Amino acid sequence: MNNKLANKKTKINNSPALSDDLLALEAKYCSWGDTVHYADKLNIFKSAEGSFLYDNNGVEYLDLQMWYSAVNFGYKNKRLNAVLKKQIDTLPQLACQYLHEEKIRLAAKIARKNEMAFEEKGRVHFNVGGSSALEDALKLIRNHSGRSLVFAFMGGYHGRTLAASAVTSSFRYRERFGHFGDRAQFIPFPYCFRCPYDKKKDFCDLYCLKQFERLFETEYHSVVNKKTNKCEFSAFIVEAVQGTGGYVIPPQEYFSGLKEILDRYGILFVDDEIQMGFFRTGKLWAIEHFNVTPDIIVFGKALTNGLNPISGVWAKEKLISPDVFPPGSTHSTFSSNPLGTAAGLEVMKLIEESNFAVDIPKKGQYFINHFKKLQKKYPQIGDVDGLGLAIRVEMCEKDGYTPSKELADRIVNLGLSGNLGAGSKKRGLILDIGGYYKNVFTMAPSFYITEKEIDLAVELFEEALSKALKKA
Repeated sequence: MNNKLANKKTKINNSPALSDDLLALEAKYCSWGDTVHYADKLNIFKSAEGSFLYDNNGVEYLDLQMWYSAVNFGYKNKRLNAVLKKQIDTLPQLACQYLHEEKIRLAAKIARKNEMAFEEKGRVHFNVGGSSALEDALKLIRNHSGRSLVFAFMGGYHGRTLAASAVTSSFRYRERFGHFGDRAQFIPFPYCFRCPYDKKKDFCDLYCLKQFERLFETEYHSVVNKKTNKCEFSAFIVEAVQGTGGYVIPPQEYFSGLKEILDRYGILFVDDEIQMGFFRTGKLWAIEHFNVTPDIIVFGKALTNGLNPISGVWAKEKLISPDVFPPGSTHSTFSSNPLGTAAGLEVMKLIEESNFAVDIPKKGQYFINHFKKLQKKYPQIGDVDGLGLAIRVEMCEKDGYTPSKELADRIVNLGLSGNLGAGSKKRGLILDIGGYYKNVFTMAPSFYITEKEIDLAVELFEEALSKALKKA
C-alpha cells in the first residue's frame, strides 16, 4: 500500500475501540479502489431502517441519498425483505441457462409497462449491475448497426467498466487504464443554470440542440455522408435527468427535438435509467416526462431496492428478437438470479399498488419549496430544482453563481460528524455531492419520507450550512 495512504489519519465516528480495530483492518486488507475515501471522517454503520442509518453508538443519520437512489423504497422494507427471505428457502440459486417463474413474470411486467407507455413491443434482458447492463446495450447497438461510435453527454455517467468508462465523460475514470479507442463523442448537455454557450433559458430557442444539428449539415463536419445520409455514429446514450452530473433537468422540448434529429440519420436513442428509473422522478422512467420513445432502456439499482444486484436492458423487438440477438450473445453467471428477480417482481407489484405518481411529485415539491425559502436566506444556494424526488441544490460563493466545492464538502463532513443538534438529540445527515464542479447536492430520499422527516432534513441541512459558513 502507498505509505501516504497507509499513514493517513482518519477519524471514525463510532465507539473508539471497535472503530480503531476496524480501521486498522481496513487500512491493511481492503482495496480502496472499489470504494471512496473522499470524506474527512469515515463512518461505520451498524443498522438501518426507513430513511435512517445508525452507527455503532446508535447515532441516527437521516439519509437523503439512499445508496445513490438504489433504496427508493426505504431501508428494511418489510414487504420486500419478506419476499427475499421466502425465496432463500424456496429457490435461492439457479444457473441462468434454466428458467424460473419470477424471471419470466418480471420481464413480462417491465415489457408490458413499456408497451403501454411507448406503444412499442420489446423484450427484457437481465444482467448484474448497471455497467454490465450498459455494456449489453452497447452490444445490442453494435449488433444492429455494425458501428461502434456513439454520442454521449458531457456530465454523463454510465459506469466504470471498460466500455462504460468509454462513454462516461470523466477522463479520470479512464486515466489509469490507457487509450480507449471507441470513446464517445461528448455533446454539451442542456444545463440551463450553467449554459455551456452562455445563453439564457427563456431566450435561447434551444441553441444547444441547434449546435448539435449543425454536425449533420455537411460531410465535412465528419459525422455523416450526405450522399447516402449514413451516419458514422450508431447511438446517442443519454440520461433523461443527469445523475452524477448533478441531477440536471433539461428543457421540456429538448429530447423530442434530439430524437427527431437522431431518427433522421438512423441513430438509436439509448436511455440510461439506472439512477432515475422506478419512479424516482414520479414516473416509472424519467424519459416519460419528455414525450420520447427510446430504442433501448438500461435499468438497475432500485429494481430490487438494493437487496440484490440485478440490472437489465429493455429494447425494441427489432433490436433484441432471438432472430437478431440469439442465445449466448451475452452471459453473466448471476444474471436473472432468483433472489434478485423475486425482489424485482415484488418491487413492480408494489409500484402497481402504490400512488407514487401523485405522492412523489407532491413530496418533491414540498422539499423544493423548503429549499427555495433557504435560497432566499442564503445567497450561497445558487440553484434549486427537482423532478419528483430527484432534487438538486447547487452551492456557490456569495455571488450565487461561482461554484463552491469547498462549501459543499464542509456541509457533507458536518453531516457525517453525527453532531448536528436539530431536535432533541444529536443526529447526522447523509448527503451526496455531484455536479460538474462537485458542488451540487443530489438528493434522492426514500419514497416513504414523511413531511416531518423532510422538515427535519431541511433543519439539519440549514444547521450544517450555517456552521460551514462560519468555518469559511
